[in-house]
Amino acid sequence: MRQPSVISRRVAAAAVGVVLASGAAACGPEDAGAKGGTSGKAAGAPQKGGTLTVLNNEAQSDFDPARLYTSGGGNVPSLVFRTLTTRNREAGAAGTQVVPDLATDTGRPNKDATEWTYTLKEGLKFEDGTPITSADVKYGIERSFAAELSGGAPYLRDWLIGGDTYQGSYKDPKGLASIVTPDARTIVFKLKKAEGEFPFVATQTQFAPVPKAKDTGAKYEEHPVSSGPYKVVENKNDGEHLVLERNEHWDPKTDEERKAYPDRIDVKSGLDEAVINQRLATSSGADSAAVTTDTNLGPAELAQIGSDKALAARVGTGHFGFTNYIAFNPKVKPFDNPKVRQAISYAVNRTSVVNAAGGSALAEPATTFLPEQKAFGFTPYDHFPAGKTGDPAKAKELLKEAGYPNGLTVTLLHSTAQNRATSPEIATAVQEALGKAGITVKLDGQEPNSFNEKRWSVKDAPGFFLSRWGADWPAGGPFLAPIFDGRQIVADGSNYNHAQLNDPAVNREIDEINKLTDLKAAAARWGALDSKIGEQALDVPLFHPVYKRLVGKDIKNVVISDWTGVLDISQVAVK
Repeated sequence: MRQPSVISRRVAAAAVGVVLASGAAACGPEDAGAKGGTSGKAAGAPQKGGTLTVLNNEAQSDFDPARLYTSGGGNVPSLVFRTLTTRNREAGAAGTQVVPDLATDTGRPNKDATEWTYTLKEGLKFEDGTPITSADVKYGIERSFAAELSGGAPYLRDWLIGGDTYQGSYKDPKGLASIVTPDARTIVFKLKKAEGEFPFVATQTQFAPVPKAKDTGAKYEEHPVSSGPYKVVENKNDGEHLVLERNEHWDPKTDEERKAYPDRIDVKSGLDEAVINQRLATSSGADSAAVTTDTNLGPAELAQIGSDKALAARVGTGHFGFTNYIAFNPKVKPFDNPKVRQAISYAVNRTSVVNAAGGSALAEPATTFLPEQKAFGFTPYDHFPAGKTGDPAKAKELLKEAGYPNGLTVTLLHSTAQNRATSPEIATAVQEALGKAGITVKLDGQEPNSFNEKRWSVKDAPGFFLSRWGADWPAGGPFLAPIFDGRQIVADGSNYNHAQLNDPAVNREIDEINKLTDLKAAAARWGALDSKIGEQALDVPLFHPVYKRLVGKDIKNVVISDWTGVLDISQVAVK
């Protein structure tokens, strides 16, 4: 994803060393140890009513559909903003599918997927009872191009005809000619090139309808007009305290995805992660009906929970499309030599890396760049089989062939952030493993901003650094294209193509896959492309993270899909 900080909140482990109080717990969601999600409930069938409390570390800031960078509609935002399509609200792999939301279907493409048509459902209304029309969807998208509402996903700017020069609805109220609304229920998008994954993009909050008459510009986030089951009744300190209540004009007959069980949702942010987990564990008072949408359990907390069956029953497990890896920049010596890159691939000890990431409960070893999910097109491969603990002998052999019979010294850039992903623990594990193969690794720890500036710079990127990538939606396109499409190399900005790969064959295959509207066929092609690129040893996949989160003892109907990897707040009940 282009803005990893959105996902980093999911990845960051909560502070360790917290003593978790047991508290009485009803029968809760079972821990889904297998790949997929958790779908469970406390005793009794979920019913409507009550207040759901959300305890978060980071504020739900910029609560404007134009400014949010979300996929599938987001989590808390999805309660207020409906989009043309959304994620299927089911556990595990089923949750990676795109389904209709405001629209009657996931979109109808023309023959070459350069034009997509949607029809709105009948009976859709805003919170004030006025009908939602295609013009409202068009306006909502166009205002997202305004500079003062920056922060949202960039795809429409890149994909829509004229999107790259459009300045937004405030400066250019005529709008984009590439978004056509022939009637109140029909909207058509005209694209620069084929985009078979357009239904995924239509899940992003920029596709939420906005009534032009109610648009207050930068202040719209204080009270955005709801199209979903809940409306904003309080927004303090830019989302630090957000209170939602039922939107009486939301018709569940038009919305098959959101359950909307609670009467009220109280989102409290700015809390320490350790405090959040402590409160969820204790589950006293309102906290018994509480969840978190941004705080994970850390290894020490999991160790304590493991001895308490009641608490363990309240831990949900999720998998999200994310890969942590070592990145090479072949423009920098000695990483221009494929054998050096291969040697490092063989030398890596994934067991020690997984342990550094929090252990097998929080990380799974990776040998492919694509995550291990069918939706991405996962195709198993291990081009440089190092076993569980590395193969230093094979690494030394390759170093000798590369002209380094006595080993070599390299510098590894990493972040100083304690995120167990690009942090000192991971860097040290890599350093120790490579040392056994005769590769001396000097560690260069940089604070997060400096670290990101360096690794995303074409001019200043080092040859060897830790990195990670998460998909904007569960498909191969947003995973492989930003990293390996040579046309996406950015010389004067954030460049994610770390290897600066510009292979015409790879670029052509990306274009051909993008033409496919059969997502299963596209997934198979993405998997094959991943394997083909992997042969060049342009990176060393290390691990895919696993997400562990605790819920209050009275929470029912926990659903965790492979789209988000975390609890879907739209499905939760408290009674």
